[in-house]
Amino acid sequence: MTTTLHPAVERADLLIDLKRHEEARELLARRLAEDPEDIRAWVELARSHVEDKEDGAKALEATEQALALNAQDVGALLMHARALRVGGRFPETEGVLREVIRLAPDYWFGYARLADWLWRIRMIGSGQGNGGTARREDLVAALREADLIAQEAIRLGPEEVYAYEVAWLIADMSADRGAADRMDEAILRIDPQHERALARRTEKAATAVGVKATEAATLYADALASTPGSEPMQRGLDAASYRLLRGLRWLALLCLALAAVGIDLFATDGETQRELPLVLGQRLWDLVPMAAVWILGALLRYRRLRAGIRVNLHSLIRRLRWSRVVLGQAAWAMLCALLITQIPWTERTVPLVLFWAGLVPALATMWFDRPRTR
Repeated sequence: MTTTLHPAVERADLLIDLKRHEEARELLARRLAEDPEDIRAWVELARSHVEDKEDGAKALEATEQALALNAQDVGALLMHARALRVGGRFPETEGVLREVIRLAPDYWFGYARLADWLWRIRMIGSGQGNGGTARREDLVAALREADLIAQEAIRLGPEEVYAYEVAWLIADMSADRGAADRMDEAILRIDPQHERALARRTEKAATAVGVKATEAATLYADALASTPGSEPMQRGLDAASYRLLRGLRWLALLCLALAAVGIDLFATDGETQRELPLVLGQRLWDLVPMAAVWILGALLRYRRLRAGIRVNLHSLIRRLRWSRVVLGQAAWAMLCALLITQIPWTERTVPLVLFWAGLVPALATMWFDRPRTR
């Protein structure tokens, strides 16, 4: 199926890849003026319209010119199918793609493209035949039909990522997680830096039951190292980083509870509350468990984080208002804890007010901001 391209058509092909569609069309127009029977020039002209989404009618006109020169040209037929879809004639693409398979039965791409589009075409037909609502049983049948074609594409092109992408989509639509995971593994075997497959695998590992925020952040950071600039991975890292920040609020609330215990804030049946004011040595001793909480729960944990995660934490605090709210609540709770333990109170009324003042704001928003960790 390899053909020799005229240098002008080669340059136009590169220009289209660079999204310089107008320049490509000007170059192709000059080439077609010289040789109106250059099929590849007509195909590239159609491609410039399809990828620019400028005019489906012009894309169809170009592919029809190519097919008029050779109705069995596989490249022209494939571009004609794309032009039909852009031009709003999607159901007609099935016949064109089946013709591609008939003409090139060993060409994997024809099967992959048909599998990718066939179930969508079937659902359009189901919706049109049922008052605008596609039936579930029609979707199941369409996905089963498409999957058989996708498996043939994989057999013919075992190292072609697109064939596995189509099979993954069909498995995902069929809610077959096992098959979808196998397709992701196959994609990553061929292309270890495939953004979407890597994002799916990382998200599955990071959101598994029992995975801690630090582990999730590390998984996303590793994935970002392989696919820099990946938006799904950055969102995942942001969510994991936010979970880490929420953990600081829990540490502050633990310190608030320790402060309440240290001053014997709440009366217990059968026990006499500690006499106030507390002596200086006791007040200073109350700081020891709080310091241990922050050293073990925050400082050492932070120092063990990868540099990229630490940088993202700082960035997240600047970018996300709720991150600053969480830190503010943690700081406020700690301030209340310090005031409770370090001032020589003679009565428990004010410390009690400080305890609830530190606790209530955090509890009031703790469940409200939980969705931001996802």
